Amino acid sequence: MYKKVIEPRVSETDGVGHINNTTIPIWFEAARNDLFKLFNPDSSFTNWKMIILNMNVDYLSQIYFGRNVTVHTWVKRIGNSSLDLYEELWQGDRLCARGTATYVNFNQENQKSEPITDSIRRQLESHLYEGEESIE
Repeated sequence: MYKKVIEPRVSETDGVGHINNTTIPIWFEAARNDLFKLFNPDSSFTNWKMIILNMNVDYLSQIYFGRNVTVHTWVKRIGNSSLDLYEELWQGDRLCARGTATYVNFNQENQKSEPITDSIRRQLESHLYEGEESIE
């Protein structure tokens, strides 16, 4: 599992006093930076590999400014050229949001997907999700 602590900003708080729903997908993506580095070690966009195909978010509880959140990211499935992620966002002991995302390993020059290398696959396997998704 990848883990990222995020400190909510005032600008992410909406008029009813909680973190705006549009912020959650951004936080989920921020927690994927270590995963992106597997495919793009230099973080250069010149040869960027990870292209998002799908993303879903379930909002389970309100999130508030002034208290850090923790995003947990697991690899749910590893295909030939794509992978599925499962993510949870916690504030304290509350599961506030969860989501899934599908990425493909994409070659920009050839405009085609390409297989995930064995070395990257081994690293991804160390982050496989073993549990079951459920609303608490």
